[in-house]
Amino acid sequence: DFDEVQHVIDTNITGTIYLLHLVARQMKQRGQGRILITGSIAGFQPGSFQAVYNATKAFIDSFSFALRNELKDTGVTVSCLMPGLTETNFFARADMLDTKLGADDNKSDPVLVAKAGFEAMMKGEGDVATSTAEGPHSPGGGVTVAMPQPTGAASSSSPPVRGPMRSSLAKW
Repeated sequence: DFDEVQHVIDTNITGTIYLLHLVARQMKQRGQGRILITGSIAGFQPGSFQAVYNATKAFIDSFSFALRNELKDTGVTVSCLMPGLTETNFFARADMLDTKLGADDNKSDPVLVAKAGFEAMMKGEGDVATSTAEGPHSPGGGVTVAMPQPTGAASSSSPPVRGPMRSSLAKW
């Protein structure tokens, strides 16, 4: 159902960018601020039967990397929380309780996931992946991993990308 597809895109991408437009400009003008974006480990892998969700999270993960680079000298930090399997209503809402992931009993505690994201944001860390689970949807059992800056186009030593693909935060 395309309406469901559009809802996922509107929630994960459009809603995130809309909210960032509302707050990032003000933070930049003040010369300080902290942004925490919720991405997902799912953004780093294809997801059969949840391809749109995983693709939107890949966008959010990538967008946060680029946004962090664009704002690096403004006093505004951008952190991206990328949780693995977490005990929330996600799997029930996505009608995935009968899947291997939905039925997995080794999901992370959402309070601990939120705390890890908040702490990373307050420290100005770029990315934090969280999971208590082992397997393809986790960075490792029982760990929180602060991830280094990505290399390449989004690294802090690279010049900003110019042209139509730029997120235009300089204008925010």
